[in-house]
Amino acid sequence: MRLPELARTTTFRSAAGAAGAFAVFVLVLFGFTYWKTDRYLVTRSDHVIASQLRVMAALSPEQETDIIQYHLSEDPRGVQFAGLFRPDRTRIAGNLDGPPPGLELDGAVHSIGVTRSGQSGVEAWTVRAIGTTLPDGDVLVLGRDVDEAIELSRVVGQALALGLIPALVLCLATGALLSMRVERRIADVNQHVQRIVAGDLRERLPKLAGDDPFAKLASIVNGMLDEIEALIHAIAGIGNDIAHDLRTPLARVRLMLERGRTNAQTLEQFRLVADKAVAGIDQSLAMTTALLRLVEIENSRRSAGFGKVALADLLHEVGELYEPIAEGKNIVLRVDLTHAAVVDGDRDLLMEAVVNLVDNAVKFTPAGGCVEISLFRDNAESIIRVKDTGAGISELERDAVLKRFYRSEKLRTAPGFGLGLNLVAAIVKLHGFRLTIHPGSGCVVEIASPDSVADSKAGERG
Repeated sequence: MRLPELARTTTFRSAAGAAGAFAVFVLVLFGFTYWKTDRYLVTRSDHVIASQLRVMAALSPEQETDIIQYHLSEDPRGVQFAGLFRPDRTRIAGNLDGPPPGLELDGAVHSIGVTRSGQSGVEAWTVRAIGTTLPDGDVLVLGRDVDEAIELSRVVGQALALGLIPALVLCLATGALLSMRVERRIADVNQHVQRIVAGDLRERLPKLAGDDPFAKLASIVNGMLDEIEALIHAIAGIGNDIAHDLRTPLARVRLMLERGRTNAQTLEQFRLVADKAVAGIDQSLAMTTALLRLVEIENSRRSAGFGKVALADLLHEVGELYEPIAEGKNIVLRVDLTHAAVVDGDRDLLMEAVVNLVDNAVKFTPAGGCVEISLFRDNAESIIRVKDTGAGISELERDAVLKRFYRSEKLRTAPGFGLGLNLVAAIVKLHGFRLTIHPGSGCVVEIASPDSVADSKAGERG
C-alpha cells in the first residue's frame, strides 16, 4: 500500500490523531512544569538575597566589607552580584561598578540591568536585585543571576526532543502497521464478499483465531449467510411445491367446469359442478392463506402483541374444542394439567400451534385410540405435550415433517396441505421456545418454554 493511500485510512488517521493529542498533552505538561519550576527558582532566589541583605545591613561597615568579599569568593559560577557604595555612589566593595540605574532602594527585589567588570571587560546582566540605604548613608546592593531557568528550559527541550519525537514516530509507525493489517483483512473479506455477490452462496468469510472484533464479525456474518442460504433454498423449492400442490386442485376445477359445460343438462347439474369447482378453489385459497400466515409469523410481525398467557387455561379450552370431534371418531381425549404455567407470548398464535398439533393427533389416530394433552414442568421448563396412538413419525421423517408441503407417503391421501407442523415450528421459533418430535409408535410432540426465555422477555418489556 502506498503512503498516500495509507494516510487516508481511518486507522492511520486515528493513530495520527492520538499521537497529536499525546504531543499536545506532553507539551502542555512540560510547559506547566517549566513555568512552575521557573517561578519556584525565582521566588527562592528572591528570598535568599532578601535574607542576605537583612543580615548584611545589620553589620558594621568593616564587617559588611568582609562579608561581601567572602560572599563573592564563595561563588565559583559568578552568578552573585554585590556592591557597597558611599553616598556619592563610589564603590567601597563588591563586583558592581555602581548602583544599578533605576533600582529602587526600597528593600524589595526587582529585575534590573546591571554591569560589572570582568576579564573580558564590562559585562551587562539582567538579574534579580535588591538595594537599601544603610543608616550611615551608604548604599548596599545585592543581586543574583537566575540563569537556572534558562538551563532548565534547555534540559526540558532536550527531554522533549529525546522523548516526544521518538514517541510520535512510534505512534505513527504503529498506526501504519495497524492500517496495513486492517486493509489486508478488509481486502480478504472483500474477495469473499465478491464471490458471495456473484452467487456462490456456499462461500463464507474466513474464520479468524482469537476474540478480536473481526473474528466476532466474521462469525456473525457467517451465521447470517447460513440463514440466508437456507432461506434462499427454501424459496427456490417453494415454487415447485406450490406449483405441485396447487396444480392438482386447479386442474380438477378446470376439468369439472369443462365437463359441466359439456354434460350438464339441467340447472341442478350445473349447480352441482359449480359447487365442486368452488370447493376446489376454496382449497387453493386456504393453501395460499396458510402460506401468507407462515410468512407473517416468520417475519415476527406479531411479537409486539406478546403478553402473559396462562397455558393451563389455553389447553383446557383446546380440550373442550376437540372433545366432541374426538368422541365422533371414537377416540379418548385426555387433558392432564399438572402445572399452572404462565409464559410470555401471543395467546392466539400459541392457541393456533396447539390446535394444529391436536388436530393432527385426532386426524391420524384410528378409532378406539387415545389422544392426550398434558402440561407439566421438567428441567426448568414448562412443557406442553400432545401424544397420540396413531402411526407416529419415523426417525427419518422427524426433520422432514417440519418442512413446507411435506406429506408422508402413507398419509398422502389424508386431507391437508402439509403446512401444519411448519406453522407450529414458525410459532415456536417466534416465541423462542423449543419444539421436539419424538419418533416411534404413536406421535409425541412437545413445546417447551424455558424459564430463562420468559424471564428475559419480561425484563425487556420492563
